Amino acid sequence: MVNQKITILYGSQTGTAQEVAERIWREARRFHFHGPVRAMDDYAVSQLIYEVMVIFVCSTTGQGEEPDNMKQFWRFLLRKNLPGDSLQGVRFAVLGLGDSSYAKFNYAAKKLYRRLLQLGGKPLLHLGLADDQHDLGADAVVDPWIFDLWSKLSDLYPLPEGVIPFDKGGLSPPRYRLWLVSVSQNDETYNQNYSKNELMEAEMVNNRREGFSRNNPCYVSVVKNTRTTAPLHFQDVRLIQLSTPEVQYSPGDVLMVCPHNAPEKVDQLFSLLSVGSDRRLCPDTVIQVTEGDNDAPVPLALKHPLTLRRCAEQYWDLNAVPRRYFFHVLSNFTTCDLEKEKLMEFSTPEGQEELYNYANRPRRTVLEVLQDFPQATVNIPLEYMFELFQPIRPRAFSIASSPKVTAHKGEIHILVAVVKYYTKLVAPRLGLCSNWLASLTPGLNIPVWIRRGSFRFPVSEDNPVIMIGPGTGVAPFRSYIHQRVAMGHASDKLLYLFFGCRNKNVFAFFVVKHLIKEHAVCLWDLLSSKASIFLAGNSRNMPAGVKEAFVKDVACGIGQLSHNDAEQFLQNLENTGYFQSETWA
Repeated sequence: MVNQKITILYGSQTGTAQEVAERIWREARRFHFHGPVRAMDDYAVSQLIYEVMVIFVCSTTGQGEEPDNMKQFWRFLLRKNLPGDSLQGVRFAVLGLGDSSYAKFNYAAKKLYRRLLQLGGKPLLHLGLADDQHDLGADAVVDPWIFDLWSKLSDLYPLPEGVIPFDKGGLSPPRYRLWLVSVSQNDETYNQNYSKNELMEAEMVNNRREGFSRNNPCYVSVVKNTRTTAPLHFQDVRLIQLSTPEVQYSPGDVLMVCPHNAPEKVDQLFSLLSVGSDRRLCPDTVIQVTEGDNDAPVPLALKHPLTLRRCAEQYWDLNAVPRRYFFHVLSNFTTCDLEKEKLMEFSTPEGQEELYNYANRPRRTVLEVLQDFPQATVNIPLEYMFELFQPIRPRAFSIASSPKVTAHKGEIHILVAVVKYYTKLVAPRLGLCSNWLASLTPGLNIPVWIRRGSFRFPVSEDNPVIMIGPGTGVAPFRSYIHQRVAMGHASDKLLYLFFGCRNKNVFAFFVVKHLIKEHAVCLWDLLSSKASIFLAGNSRNMPAGVKEAFVKDVACGIGQLSHNDAEQFLQNLENTGYFQSETWA
């Protein structure tokens, strides 16, 4: 059957699930399917019963919660009055994107899959559970899952004789149409219709509807940007204070920030493109982005005319490590056989180990890849810039201040560890957002918004609270403790903070799991008194080390539980919300 409809819906907190959903959508067009790709909350959920095939891609946020742009859709599916056969005519597949360092790994995808089954939906294939902790990242599961999906759909809906899938090595039409408004700021049309200020604010339209969000941010002013570590210390950690008279927040909430690329990286991009064949690829070119396909809507950030410099500064992620699709697109533009061969190898499943060693392991950026493939770079057409570069994703920072504290009134504080490290590449790897934040000077305005964090601090002040936050993981606990002190509920018998820190000699580091062992008797007594545990910090080794210490030193060592019973004890704490984690890579 040609032109069979397929609907692809995603729930995405940072953009990764959206990117995977759009990849499936591109593949669908290759196999002659048609249909929309949408955020779940942008889809009319009442139409779900009329669908034939739906592919769901969703991430998990917080303590096993669904992403923000999936919440309304999920609430509808949970209605008790929905008949058990509501979706009996719907075939579906669910792909979850998660991080196994969290206790409720891929919880949103698992819940969605179960609920679709309860409503009578027919699964096309197994539930896919991708893990960001894998060496190859989510692609280790995503790639074979998508392969299985198309194998299944090809069996269910074989193409008629003589009709074949579009060439996989070929180049699909770009998802957006780009209209040239102007190629120079001296152009009369540009000066009459689009002021510089309008272009600067194009992607941050603030219509003051229902609170703040990415599409409706609040502009805040930098008050102070203070380094909290010694000047010679290897780790630069910043306490950034922002003036926020309009924003309301609570302990545990997070500040969402969309960073900008460094000016030198923007200049580098246009320097690489300037020798190319497309003379429209200059910083002052003004474009209008419209739908190239009704199935793929234009993001609100791109609905106003804007310069290519603005795109490069605030929309395209020039610091990203490129994915397979980047190499596939780029391979179509080179005139060099050697470049084409290597680019095509990186874009195939068979070339993933090579791609990992070339891009993922050393964290090579898209700009560095463009430098390595100059014959492809000089032939990139304007229309494919949005296919090559993924959008900058917002970053989340735990709020470290409390609105109940007089000194914090009208402000938000965040702790930022500035990311800088080395790989086999000569140039250091710099975290996009942390380095941008570190560069901000007092008086600058930046767009932000508040998102409810994953921590659910106890309503009652009578039960003990154990907080474990090494490094910048202390941020949410600084907020919570400040609030408890301001409200007069800060007894030293109820609040316990374990903070891994460096001493005055800089080099000594007290690992929190050793502190847990040292205070194991106290901790067991607290857990016996219905204490809650909150853990925040780096997700690499710290969470596993902390849990191991609670099992071995506290539950087994002091509580005299067997190892299996101790692990089950800790698991029960997590299942009931008495042990909550908020970790990051």
